[in-house]
Amino acid sequence: MMHCFAVPDRMRFHMKGKLSHGESANSDMNDREKYISPFSTRYASAQMQHIFSEDFKFRTWRRLWISLAKAEKKLGLDITDEQIAELEAHRDDVNFEVAEEREREVRHDVMSHVYAYGKQCPKAEGIIHLGATSCYVGDNTDVIILREASEIILKKAAQVVRNLSAFAEKYKALPCLAYTHLQPAQLTTVGKRATLWAYELCDDIDELEHRLSKLKLLGSKGTTGTQASFMELFSGDEEKVKKLESLIAEDMGFDGCVCVSGQTYSRKVDANFLATLSGFAQSAYKFANDLRILQSFEEVEEPFETSQVGSSAMPYKRNPMRCERICSLARYVMADAANAPMTASAQWLERTLDDSANRRISLPESFLAVDAILRVMQNVTKGLHVNEKIVAKLVSDYLPFIATENLMMAAVKRGGDRQQLHEVIREASMDATARMKNGESWDLVASLAADPAFGMTAEEIRAELRPERYIGRCPEQVTAFTQKCRVLIGTQKPVEAEELTL
Repeated sequence: MMHCFAVPDRMRFHMKGKLSHGESANSDMNDREKYISPFSTRYASAQMQHIFSEDFKFRTWRRLWISLAKAEKKLGLDITDEQIAELEAHRDDVNFEVAEEREREVRHDVMSHVYAYGKQCPKAEGIIHLGATSCYVGDNTDVIILREASEIILKKAAQVVRNLSAFAEKYKALPCLAYTHLQPAQLTTVGKRATLWAYELCDDIDELEHRLSKLKLLGSKGTTGTQASFMELFSGDEEKVKKLESLIAEDMGFDGCVCVSGQTYSRKVDANFLATLSGFAQSAYKFANDLRILQSFEEVEEPFETSQVGSSAMPYKRNPMRCERICSLARYVMADAANAPMTASAQWLERTLDDSANRRISLPESFLAVDAILRVMQNVTKGLHVNEKIVAKLVSDYLPFIATENLMMAAVKRGGDRQQLHEVIREASMDATARMKNGESWDLVASLAADPAFGMTAEEIRAELRPERYIGRCPEQVTAFTQKCRVLIGTQKPVEAEELTL
């Protein structure tokens, strides 16, 4: 009998024989026969992918081992210049195959790479990883990755803000219909609305910069955070043990190491960074969702290529697929942020390893997703298109209703009775609204002018309906905001928009 979970014949050859330790179940499968993350094939930039690559990880391990050896030598341990030179000569040519073969035997990634590095550096083999525990390379590398990945996020977010600021300045005085409760409200401007999107991103940038300013290396804390192994190496010389950490931190470009830890750095650091990335996702979702709404109103549109297909069945469609992608990935990041606090709260005493598998997924993928989001936002904000005639028409359709209080005051100045005028406007507005909902065209201005109690001609009424009279300080607010933006992102170099896989 065929069961629903039966293995297809074409896959059976992959499963013959018992797997040895460390052997992958899909080792004989080609790329089209196994799962590959969409972050690698569709979404994330090559730059961000490299930060989370094995190449970056294991070369950073070697940088840390070199830094440790140099610091230990400087503080008096019997380590030679020749050994240091040998380590530096093989810093970047990681012999992955040797490490992978060794890991199949010992089931320990750090010791496998210590072994592989030692094969390349026989003179220095005995001093690699001296006094350290696995977290010396693992956690310190993770901190370095957090820093490097965050710097990419900051650069791309700054470019999005730069694009939005330019857009806001261009359209700072273009009146448009604002919406509260997604219902037509008082006027704003197209540019002023763009500042709302940029403002939230600026807040996210500020938060990430704050997190980076507080980021410290784990340092050389040993197996339970006591530095006992290093106290042994340096014969109880506490000052040398303390100096060791400061030398390593300086070499890695940090202003210090955490003052206390268990075996690992506090997993609340991860929680804080993922919460900050969730902030970027929230801001991006707001921007993209707003734009999807505006595109449905035909006011503002995301870029659309000349040969782009909007729908397989409806050739006329211009679906906001870029903004839909932003929203989709943003939801993932916001959900992923829940992983880190759960991991941080469940770290038993000085450490437990049940953080490892979760962090290997949740940290990289949040950064990769935010990177992907910002790539799309760069593309969208660079090519936003405003349909000015549609914007103007919507303003014209609703302005008579929006301006009724101003019209009432103008009529009072001409001798009208405020209470009587209020009733005239209320009745005319309700009638106009009902007719419009019934599919009829109706001119509220003509209706008001036709009532003798109103005391104003249609021309006099329309003179009161200049849209620029109803946008308040929008242009001035935009200019003041964009000036602040330039200060905030001034240190970040412009980033070219990347080609997207859509």
